[in-house]
Amino acid sequence: MNIGIFTDTYFPQVSGVATSIQTLKNDLERKGNSVYIFTTTDPNVSKDTIEPNIFRLGSVPFISFTDRRIAIRGMFHAVELAKELKLDIIHTQTEFSLGMIGKFVAKQLKIPFVHTYHTMYEDYLHYVLNGHLLKPYHVKQMSRMFLKNASGVVAPSKQVKDTLDRYNIKSPISIIPTGVDLSEYTKPVNTNNLRDKLGISNDAPVILMLSRIALEKKIDHMLHCMPQLLEYNSDIKLVIVGNGPDFDELVKMSEDLGISDNVIFTGEVDHDSISPYYHMADLFVSSSDTESQGLTYIEAIASGVKIVVRSAPYTDQLLTDPSVGVTFNKDSQLVPRIIAYLDHPNSFDDREARQKILYNISSDGFGNSILDFYKNAEDYFVREELSDSSINPEEYSND
Repeated sequence: MNIGIFTDTYFPQVSGVATSIQTLKNDLERKGNSVYIFTTTDPNVSKDTIEPNIFRLGSVPFISFTDRRIAIRGMFHAVELAKELKLDIIHTQTEFSLGMIGKFVAKQLKIPFVHTYHTMYEDYLHYVLNGHLLKPYHVKQMSRMFLKNASGVVAPSKQVKDTLDRYNIKSPISIIPTGVDLSEYTKPVNTNNLRDKLGISNDAPVILMLSRIALEKKIDHMLHCMPQLLEYNSDIKLVIVGNGPDFDELVKMSEDLGISDNVIFTGEVDHDSISPYYHMADLFVSSSDTESQGLTYIEAIASGVKIVVRSAPYTDQLLTDPSVGVTFNKDSQLVPRIIAYLDHPNSFDDREARQKILYNISSDGFGNSILDFYKNAEDYFVREELSDSSINPEEYSND
């Protein structure tokens, strides 16, 4: 197949969406398909840079999310490129600029468009005029408008599907968890150099947090737990990997709490260099309650690190065995769960339970599920188009 993926977010931007798209692209290409990425320009990518099968459309920073971008031109150029590439299907990964362009291209070429619904926007309304402008009702209307005429929608988790069902989305919805290239995380890693670089002794327990440094990730909840953890063991180091709008505020908070000697903010780390951070950690922790697919959770599990994350429909479904990780509902439960793992690091080591999860989240399984999804979407598209009597059936022959 010739597949066009349209996304506002792609490398070198660091995000779960960018990682998900790259994982999908690599696996689909391994299976003999051609994948073309249509995305935004990026100030960190020179105009002279040659990026095979990646097409960047002129863009500007997105209001309220200045580290993200939206395309401002290139719609008709994208149509001409898509015709030249003979795309069979459009897979949009955003509801905004490139998503709208992807829908337009699909309509012009008379091919199906499908969509992955990555973000639970109701959790992000505070970014727009502190939540005074947009309400959940507007998110519902926006989602219904964008997904109209989609031939299929990927929900990375049951939580996302339940939300789309609540929005009364009419297109077929398939739950397909995002996959991970396990080879990046299961191979042995020497972490001594990384510990030396960060100034962490070999016997110091390390708790890892890895995410966009933003309000909704609730990193501040973990910072407030650190004084209690340091009473348990004063050598504990909390390593926070990532960047974002609240970076400076959280650094200052750690100083105000008197824990800055035990909290290390690394800033943004290229995704290709992330694996050693997981392998260095004794535990992965997240206080966020806005994760619809928790890609970092999956990467941590693949690396063999147990995780402690906030309870949500997605995490409760994922974490059914303490050999993999546990959830918590209240901040008061976070410290006891962390200490339980640090006190008994080898007490929960059911390899079979972990292997079962790894099989379900492998990039190979992810790619196979998406290819099946594309086939069903093409069948749905043909049926829907043929139901319109104005359509010439020969134009949509399915052979």
